[in-house]
Amino acid sequence: MERESMEFDVVIVGAGPSGLSAACRIMQLAQENDREITVCVVEKGSEVGAHILSGAVLEPHALNELFPTWEEMGAPLKTKVTEDHFYFYTSEKSATKLPNFAIPKPTHNDGNYIVSMGNVCRWLAEQAENLGVEVYPGFAASEVLYGDDGSVKGIATGDMGISAAGEQKDSYMRGMELHARYTLFAEGCRGHLGKQIISKFGLDDGKDPQHYGIGIKEIWEIPADKHQPGLVVHGLGWPLKESGSSGGAFLYHADDNQVYIGLITDLNYSNPHVSPYEEFQRWKHHPETLKYLDGGTRLSYGARAIAKGGINSLPQMQFPGGLLIGCDAGTLNAVKIKGNHTAMKSGLIAAEAVVEALMSDAPPAQLDSFETKMRDSWLFDELHSTRNFSGYMHKFGFMLGAAMVWIDQNIFGGKVPFTLHDSKPDYAVLKPAADCAKIDYPKPDNVVSFDRLSSVFLSNTNHEEDQPCHLTLADSSIPIESNLPLFDEPAQRYCPAGVYEIVEDADGKRFQINAQNCVHCKTCDIKDPAQNITWVTPEGFGGPTYPNM
Repeated sequence: MERESMEFDVVIVGAGPSGLSAACRIMQLAQENDREITVCVVEKGSEVGAHILSGAVLEPHALNELFPTWEEMGAPLKTKVTEDHFYFYTSEKSATKLPNFAIPKPTHNDGNYIVSMGNVCRWLAEQAENLGVEVYPGFAASEVLYGDDGSVKGIATGDMGISAAGEQKDSYMRGMELHARYTLFAEGCRGHLGKQIISKFGLDDGKDPQHYGIGIKEIWEIPADKHQPGLVVHGLGWPLKESGSSGGAFLYHADDNQVYIGLITDLNYSNPHVSPYEEFQRWKHHPETLKYLDGGTRLSYGARAIAKGGINSLPQMQFPGGLLIGCDAGTLNAVKIKGNHTAMKSGLIAAEAVVEALMSDAPPAQLDSFETKMRDSWLFDELHSTRNFSGYMHKFGFMLGAAMVWIDQNIFGGKVPFTLHDSKPDYAVLKPAADCAKIDYPKPDNVVSFDRLSSVFLSNTNHEEDQPCHLTLADSSIPIESNLPLFDEPAQRYCPAGVYEIVEDADGKRFQINAQNCVHCKTCDIKDPAQNITWVTPEGFGGPTYPNM
């Protein structure tokens, strides 16, 4: 059965901060120039915001540019940052609070807001629709479409109603082709289609490999006498330092007696016994965390990878027929631990380049003006000034690396006369399990710490069970024959949702994939040492349904 098709001027894949900002700005510019431009946004989540997970402390720089009157418009930025605390966790029982002058300047949060980015994106989607954008949640973009000249001409949404055996069920529905003069990919970190685009057009040639972290987050409701609206807490050290890993923790006091807590584990760790999920559970028991959580109730859970390589790992963002924007390219500022304002700004720049091209009425071509606009923007300046972060932390280790970041940012303002490169991919740094110390993680107490499956339950994750597995193996023998003896199959531990198990029965050991549990974090696609696992999009509507993440 041939797919039906629809034509648009612009198709945007992903209703996150970059994609929705681009959509809104395109329509604003169309109105300013009295030009009719058609824009469609497709989103694989069951609703806009369902798959959005971020800390989040939002710097409103880009939002101010997009909607200067956002406060009057009812944007869900309610809790302004009132206080910053930064801790060095010296052990499981102790911590040292660092004075403000001892932390990198970009990490200060004056003028920022503690937000649910899921709710911010829901609000942005409302503004986009008010401007005339067509927003379609529940439609997973599964395929890039190319024209005869090799340029991108749009995307196709996935077929619905295919059984696990690959047969058409009674509910079968053929996907749609969405054709566009320009297609913007805004899928978030390690985008399934963005990854293909980067490879096809060689957009990362000459760049450092992208580097990643896995962020695990929970929302808690805590007693009113422990709640301090506007308080932002960040921390480094234990427990990650103890396991030879790096990363950092956050605890943000939002409104309604809620706190957003989480731990980001850098995915360049070398000990295959490390479990980012268990590291997060340990951190919650630290006295500086527990003093807020004690007596509280856990409301939500989720996990998502972040692209933190910075500008050294940023691929060329333009290609024939479109652009990569936001975290699909990797615009996060790792020193600030923020990527929402930068993602939004990349969307605004993309909108300007696209509308300029559409106004010219020339045949679709590569959006070369985007690179110039990008280099002339505060986004480029910000990313360039923090370009050495990954190099410092990965080359010099936790303590010396953090000191180098402080010197770079506080003394030189990010203008040191050199650039450090980190050329080893995160998946390639694992050491053999036999050479690494095993880690004895404590059992959950079901009060503060919990097992994976009860956590996945809180993420409202669901997939149609009778569908092809969206976690594909290039070689099904590798997990048991190679990864297990060499690395004790690390997928059992790096996945924060219990998707991967080694099961032993009468026929021996086998690798089991519980795809129903997948929260779409993409860690397996990133960290598998054999690069044997590829995450592909499941049926639309599948995955987590985060209410307020």
